Formats: sequence, C-alpha cells, structure tokens
Amino acid sequence: MEKQFVPFLQQGWSVPTIIIVAVLIILYILYVSLISKKNTVKEAFSSIDVQLKKRYDLIPNILFIANKFMEHERELLTNITKLRADASKMPADLNKAQEKIELDQKISSLMGQLMVSVENYPQLKSDQTMIQAMQTYSEQEEHIAAARRFYNAAVKDLNNAVEIFPSSLVAMIFNIKAMPFIEANETERQRIDASQYFTK
Repeated sequence: MEKQFVPFLQQGWSVPTIIIVAVLIILYILYVSLISKKNTVKEAFSSIDVQLKKRYDLIPNILFIANKFMEHERELLTNITKLRADASKMPADLNKAQEKIELDQKISSLMGQLMVSVENYPQLKSDQTMIQAMQTYSEQEEHIAAARRFYNAAVKDLNNAVEIFPSSLVAMIFNIKAMPFIEANETERQRIDASQYFTK
C-alpha cells in the first residue's frame, strides 16, 4: 500500500491529502451509481405511464358499450369514469409515484368488479364490439404487467443502494430516497382474465 502512495508522495502530496482525494473519488462513484439507478427508475415509471395511458384510452369505449346494458351498475361506471379522469390528468412525476400507483390499483379493482358484473348481462357478454374491446384491454394489461416488472426490478436496485452503507450516506447527503414497489392488490392477485367473461 505504501508503494502505491510513493508517486503521490514524491509529487509533494501529503498522506491526508491522498486520503481525502480517495474518499472524494469513492463518493463521486457512489453518487454517479445512485443517479444512474434513479434515472432507470424514472425510465421504468415513464414506461408504465405510457402503458397506463393506452389503457385509459380503452376504458371510455368499454364504459360506453357497458352503459347500454348495465342499468344497475351506474355507480360503478361513474366511479370508474371519475378515477380514469383523475388518472389521465396526473403527470408522470416520480415524486407522486405512490399516489399514482394507488390510483391505478383502484381503477384495476373497479374494472375487475365490472368484469364480474358482466356475468349478469348475457346480451353484453355476446356483444361483438364489447368482446373485441375487452380482448384489447386484456392485451394491454399484459403490457402493463411487463412494465411493472421492469419498474420493480429498477426500484429494487435503487432501494438497495439507498439503504446499504456506504451509498446510503451519499443518498442521504443528496436526498435520494427509496421508491415504492408496485404490489398486486387483492383483485390483481386473483388474476382476472377479461376474455373468460365473454362468449364468442
């Protein structure tokens, strides 16, 4: 170790100066790593946002068709419409990730209830436009699930760095915080496949 310091000592560097420079280099490397992980989380979150917007674009068509048949489900349809409008206005801001995640889970839960309610409306189940709309919706759910997996993997890397020393010290200095995981709610754990509710 002493031999490695010799070139620096020969140039007039003192041992404390060498130590300080080494520490600063280490801190910088940790900082760059944290920022890289944070940006990956941002990218993953933006990817989810893109997929969710595609889903939100499908919901009005589904509700329009359902509205013709589901006279006893007005409150459910109204609640989905309101939540969808709120979600569409919410920006893809990483600082509001938890809020957006919770709102999306509410929408998923209500859409799950809508699928279950379809069972009570045979005409709706056999409507070709509704069948096609729900097949597209199911495909979009698969894209959202893939985007969520990418996001959760990125969050895991960031949170490990934020919580484990010495990078946790750098994270605290620069106010880099752990991000929330997207966990499946009770409805999503049951994995409702919309196509099973419609007969061709």
